Amino acid sequence: MSVLERERRHTSGVYPKRDVELVRGRGARLWDADGHEYVDCAAGHGVAALGHAHPKLTQAIATQARLLVTCPETYPNDRRATYAARLSDVLPGSPERVFLCNSGAEAVEAALKFARLSTGRTGVVAAKRGFHGRTLGALSATWDRKYREPFAPLVPGFSHVVYDDLDAMEAAIDDETACVLIEIVQGEGGVHPGSAEYFAGLRRLCDERGALLAVDEVQTGFGRTGRLFACEHHELVPDLICLGKAIGGGVPMGAAGIGPRVADLPVGAHGSTFGGNPLACAAAGAVLDVLAEDRLPERASVIGAWLLDRLRALDSPLIRDVRGLGLMAAVELRTRSTPYLRKLLGARVLALPAGPTGIRFLPPLVIRREELSFAVDALARVLAEEA
Repeated sequence: MSVLERERRHTSGVYPKRDVELVRGRGARLWDADGHEYVDCAAGHGVAALGHAHPKLTQAIATQARLLVTCPETYPNDRRATYAARLSDVLPGSPERVFLCNSGAEAVEAALKFARLSTGRTGVVAAKRGFHGRTLGALSATWDRKYREPFAPLVPGFSHVVYDDLDAMEAAIDDETACVLIEIVQGEGGVHPGSAEYFAGLRRLCDERGALLAVDEVQTGFGRTGRLFACEHHELVPDLICLGKAIGGGVPMGAAGIGPRVADLPVGAHGSTFGGNPLACAAAGAVLDVLAEDRLPERASVIGAWLLDRLRALDSPLIRDVRGLGLMAAVELRTRSTPYLRKLLGARVLALPAGPTGIRFLPPLVIRREELSFAVDALARVLAEEA
């Protein structure tokens, strides 16, 4: 029985399965069990910001594994304390407090709970096309019906308005709004960046009306958009910032940064068994080291602009639009993208959907131009096959 057959038999069935068995990676390259080589423009949904098997990351994990893997936050730990202080220092506004958890969805759940606890309000305003996770609270903030409807009724108090429309947000925020939850660039919804005016207006509205501003940087954080955090493009300081994906370089981790407008949280208000474990904190510390030492956010800005130019130069009647920021790019087609993602896999390129008609590129920040050229050329070929 093949690996694919075993996975189909014994795993949950909630994931679509691609007919390729990936067994090894290095940088922005992956290899399957038959030795075929692929250019990775998915990075595990943006997780592998440092690429695969980065020596500094793997060394940090191995060193910490020999010392202490797990330690609940009830007991102080040197690795966790060091990382929490470092993360606080680099976040927008340098908030003193962080909540460490296991994923981006958990970070969103924490932010929602902290906002309700802090304000005494229950309302949450989010954006259409937004995606914030699949746990029940995060799912309630997610807009797409295909994710939401099978699990209705969801958590009450959530509403959705048009993205990048300040008038719509102004009409939605009222004296029952605990927080606004927003992405700087909508990822799953099609790679749509918001405007500077929009985010400045959101900050003003939340301040005026006593709501908290929660920013979901699960996909955009840690260098992806050309700054360490996408908020920095707009000098935006949120009250809560939700982190995940690239934070641990592949080791499961999430975090919520907690600003001064959030009230003190009572002991026992929230928790996470594995949150802030020393192994994850060691990995996350190595990620911050490499991002700074190798200037990967700056690199993402430069090579990302080059990638967008290459994608915009493609001459295909199937392309409706090209959007992006840093190494977060989407090619929107005039038809559904799934068949072309499968063809790209056959051409030895891994990419992601972005909404029903988008092809999304979230490569490791260490990817080389020749590797991106290979991916763009492959896309040109598969689109030309159907032109």
